[in-house]
Amino acid sequence: MTDTPETTRPIAALRDLRRARLTLALRSQLAGPDLRRALASLVESALSEAWTAALNDLALSDLPLPGSAAGGPTGVALAAVGGVARCDAGPAGDLDLVLVHDGRTLDDATVAGLAERLWYPLWDSGLSLDHTVRTPAQCRQVAADDLSAAVGLLDLRALAGDVCLVVRTREALLADWRAGIRRRLPELLQSLADRAERFGDAAYLLEPDLKEARGGLRDLTVLRALTASWVTDRPHGPVDAAGERLLNVRDGLHAVTGRPGERLGLADQDAVAVTCGYTDADEVLAAVSEAARTVSFAADTTARRARQAVARRRSRLSRRRPHLRPLGHGLAEHDGEVVLGAGAEPGHDPVLALRAAATAAGAGLPLSPVTVANLAENCPDLPEPWPRAAREAFVELLSAGPDLVGVWEALDLAGLTARWVPEWGPIRNRPQRNAVHRHTVDRHGIEAVVVATRFLRDVSRPDLLLLAAFLHDVGKLPGALDHSSVGAPLALRAATRMGLGIHDAEVVRRLVREHLTLVELATRRDPDDPRTVEALVAAVDARSDVLDLLRALTEADAVAAGPAAWSPWRARLVDDLVLRARTVLRGQDPPAPAPIGPAEQDLVRAVLADGRPRVAVAAFQELHVVTVVAPDRRGLFADIAGVLASFRLTVRSALVRTLPPDTACRVGDPSRRTGDVPGAGGTAVDTWWVDARGGEIPAPATLETSLRRLAAGDNTALDRLRRRDAGYRAPHGAADRPRVVLLPGASHDATVLEVRAADRPGLLHGIGSALADEGVQVRSAHIATHAGQAVDVLYVHDGDGGPLTPPRVATVVAALVDAGTLPARA
Repeated sequence: MTDTPETTRPIAALRDLRRARLTLALRSQLAGPDLRRALASLVESALSEAWTAALNDLALSDLPLPGSAAGGPTGVALAAVGGVARCDAGPAGDLDLVLVHDGRTLDDATVAGLAERLWYPLWDSGLSLDHTVRTPAQCRQVAADDLSAAVGLLDLRALAGDVCLVVRTREALLADWRAGIRRRLPELLQSLADRAERFGDAAYLLEPDLKEARGGLRDLTVLRALTASWVTDRPHGPVDAAGERLLNVRDGLHAVTGRPGERLGLADQDAVAVTCGYTDADEVLAAVSEAARTVSFAADTTARRARQAVARRRSRLSRRRPHLRPLGHGLAEHDGEVVLGAGAEPGHDPVLALRAAATAAGAGLPLSPVTVANLAENCPDLPEPWPRAAREAFVELLSAGPDLVGVWEALDLAGLTARWVPEWGPIRNRPQRNAVHRHTVDRHGIEAVVVATRFLRDVSRPDLLLLAAFLHDVGKLPGALDHSSVGAPLALRAATRMGLGIHDAEVVRRLVREHLTLVELATRRDPDDPRTVEALVAAVDARSDVLDLLRALTEADAVAAGPAAWSPWRARLVDDLVLRARTVLRGQDPPAPAPIGPAEQDLVRAVLADGRPRVAVAAFQELHVVTVVAPDRRGLFADIAGVLASFRLTVRSALVRTLPPDTACRVGDPSRRTGDVPGAGGTAVDTWWVDARGGEIPAPATLETSLRRLAAGDNTALDRLRRRDAGYRAPHGAADRPRVVLLPGASHDATVLEVRAADRPGLLHGIGSALADEGVQVRSAHIATHAGQAVDVLYVHDGDGGPLTPPRVATVVAALVDAGTLPARA
């Protein structure tokens, strides 16, 4: 369409609209609802001009408009849905527009001509546009066929033209919605669950979608739709405030990025925090978490009430007298919720809120929101120390398993939990910026309690296990380098306030202080080294009951964190170390290192026969065990690591053993002398636990061929690894230098080094090569990778089998730093 003088100005205004909205958001002093009202005024003014220009241009064409009314002809109007209709669209939000016509006043050609003159200027302006042309009957039909369209059309609002036509259309849509809510309610509530499954929970994501994730803006739209159905009302005050907070962050995101979209990415969070007046990215995520939790809880409550209302309509029992089922302790069940009974007096009973919570969780019922508000407002604070009844009710609440979560959420959002346990307040909604945890700090604590209930019959003091699980991360405060050390005294203070005796409170403190010790020792230390078992025994104060508690807490913490933190392989390592510690606590010596088995002996005999390396592969739980037997030589550890990495196998752990010549001879053939065998320098029997990550494990013969080529000096066997490794660069344009730490006292007869570096395919091969160049031998290696960072613990020794001298340690550390350093990104 060629621009005429009448259309040029509106097109220019529309082009300015995109810039004007962003400028208003960035440079004005307006914020919150005031900003959104100003944005809505800009949009409506520009669209009004576009409407007038389209009508004028149409009047000059051969498609005249019959009849007229104020603002244009009768029987046609420009309307909006979504954020434009609600006046809460963001600075870069989409325009969702509907050209409504009655289907009689204008013929199809005129309607099409008008639509063309509206939509083309909007497209040309670069605005993001979603548009449609419909009659009222078509709007109703689309709403009947499509749930999403039905919910969106409930917000239909006239912007220009025949306002009465739009009002009548919206009234008809609302009438249809109310008449069909019984049929559509299951589909509407299922849409909540489907989006939560697809987009996750905004309260706990590091990069939440502010619109589509559970607790986001789309859930608020569903709440409004439920209210519009007249089957139930929704909570207002806190929910409205939560919606405003989400909209404010969404506005800040649009202003920072200059584009539509509601995903709060990591790269934008600091800038959004500044724009929205928060201190840092963690604070803005905490605000989003609190808002999303409020919206989610309101959605759950409103959905429950809607189901009840629809059921009553079916049974025609909406006017029946309330039926209260006594639950004891002055509490009762009404309509599937726990409420206060007639004799309950919150103002005179500080323990009532805890009893109500424990009763509700034990019965698998939610607390009535009215009851929660009553308890939060009227219950006095608990005395210090807590009376026994309060402590028992609290432990009973924690022991409820999965039913704890919903009840705790209600209490927490009402502010009761932080009143009971002040140490809980600072960790509420606190994000955890790592790839292992799937929840905020506070929700992770509750999830750990839920998992810990699996082990209540495995420990002598289940109450202490639940309290330790509840408090284990209270030290995750801003700036805390070691949250276990920070949290231990806080846990002691909380346990003492709850009325625990000094000895029991000390056990809780110790469990919080040591809650990472067992898994760290099991996965990052050599279990055959006596110092490893000694460290665990010291951590549990040489008490077998505390060891049982720590074992249960370790798994509860890891399982609650997420699937990356716990696996059958980790469970095996933990249980093996616990077994060794129990042996020592009984006064016996820990088990000696396992000798090589029959299968390994067969490989040793084959190697002694011809001097060629042998490989065996076996499945082990979710991993594979790769056993390599070869004549020992300098650089063998590095070569094995390189071969495994070249076939995309991720090393989880490695045990390196070398049989002396005499021992190898006895395994191979007792009649042979040491000098008669090819492996007279010793025979390496190395065991590697690897993860194929869903791929295939290469055949043993393939691995053997690569090792033989490397032993013969053919380094082309690692060409594939070198090509992959060359593609890795350090982020942020700076060289990534690893951190190498000496772990003093970790072993009697070896030097223990921890290497932390950006993970890459050839890292372990590079580390092994550096150690070989320095003449250092590896006794065992314990490998872990989290969030792209490798944490490798190496037990090394000199050629004589002893630990390295301090000068040698310095030299080796420097070599490892060089080996692990990545070049800076160009």
